Amino acid sequence: MLKNSGARVIVTQKALLSVAVEAAELAGLSKGNVVLLGEDESHSPEATHFKQLLKPDQQRERPCKIEGKDLAFLAYSSGTTGLPKGVMLTHTNIIANVLQVKHSVGHNYSWDKDKILGILPFFHIYGLTTLLNQPLHRGLEVVVMPQFNLDAFCTAVQRHKTTFLYVAPPVIVQLSRGPNVHKYDLSSLRMLTSGAAPLTKELVSFVHRKFDIKVNQAYGLSETSPMTHTLPWEEWWSSVGSVGKLFPNMTAMYVSEDGKEVQAGETGELWVKGPNVFKGYWRNEEATKNAITPEGFFKTGDVGFQGKDHNFYITDRMKELIKWNGFQVAPAELEGLLLDSPLVSDVAVIGVHSEEQHTELPRAYIVPVEGHKPSEKLGQEIGAWLDERVAYYKKLRGGVRFVDEIPKSQAGKILRRILKGLAEEEGKKEKRQAKL
Repeated sequence: MLKNSGARVIVTQKALLSVAVEAAELAGLSKGNVVLLGEDESHSPEATHFKQLLKPDQQRERPCKIEGKDLAFLAYSSGTTGLPKGVMLTHTNIIANVLQVKHSVGHNYSWDKDKILGILPFFHIYGLTTLLNQPLHRGLEVVVMPQFNLDAFCTAVQRHKTTFLYVAPPVIVQLSRGPNVHKYDLSSLRMLTSGAAPLTKELVSFVHRKFDIKVNQAYGLSETSPMTHTLPWEEWWSSVGSVGKLFPNMTAMYVSEDGKEVQAGETGELWVKGPNVFKGYWRNEEATKNAITPEGFFKTGDVGFQGKDHNFYITDRMKELIKWNGFQVAPAELEGLLLDSPLVSDVAVIGVHSEEQHTELPRAYIVPVEGHKPSEKLGQEIGAWLDERVAYYKKLRGGVRFVDEIPKSQAGKILRRILKGLAEEEGKKEKRQAKL
């Protein structure tokens, strides 16, 4: 990212100074261009403390005129299926999205009554807009956590009486299964908004029954600054599974593989258009051309449909759909079901190619719940449990594999490319063993 962006300065904290200095060296940046934040000025001579930049003899004004179309941020995509791309977001994009959030659900919380607990990374567009730009605009207080830890999370809610959170699904899963969560007072929480991946009705229902916490869903992408849809708070339960309604000042449609708009209720790829849609991919004209139509619609790559009451549904990523003998299998659907199993702590599903059957097979990588050791028998039990709940073409024909941890981005998205690489190595190992 440093090399691709052409960044000239890295701003960091003391705990990450050694990493920043090493990154600067690899990217060909001067060590003096690593700027250290914080009050502690005892630092490596290889870095520049920010207070040095505030010395009177170095202060100077530099007038600058900003246009709405000017680049504000390069928000790099998650890289869940490939290398991250630099998403060019303009000042207009960012301001538009802050106002869209305010006028869709912003009336539900106010600066004098609410506190947000900030657990999303600020470098990701989800945290950048919801935890930095929005609170600055609205005057909302944000309690910042350096990283997510379930006990620290619960302690922060209890101590600071936070009322509202933006989270990713893994946080809700941990909240539902944490053995010590019941010891904390979480009654101040009025709503959790979840993004990054679909939630099942069973998980939302369980969290609400257990803690009396309401959970709604939202949807967006780095390319849309990020939010485009959210579930109205008053519909948090009646429309569970939906990502909600389209934001103000936006247009959207679902499109078939042959490029034609489909009717409500029919499945297609979601295309969106509005002032929050990005300018293009940094130094990648081909990717930009493939992503944005001449009419200005951004092809999200997400598959879904429009339901009743103008609610939108996202079922999976086009690139991640598993095709078994002509049938399409959505990994997110299987993952949602498997998370309801009493034997599964965390899970990711990918497609693995079978040379013998000439098709892809769904395979689950699973972190078992504490107290259950990985074994062939356990894998069979989990597979049988899922078989009772899905159509025949959605069975885990690629098997079950156990891992210590599901690889995820800091925003909570599953990094399937890592699991794809793991599956390839497993396939090569199995072939070598077969020859022996």
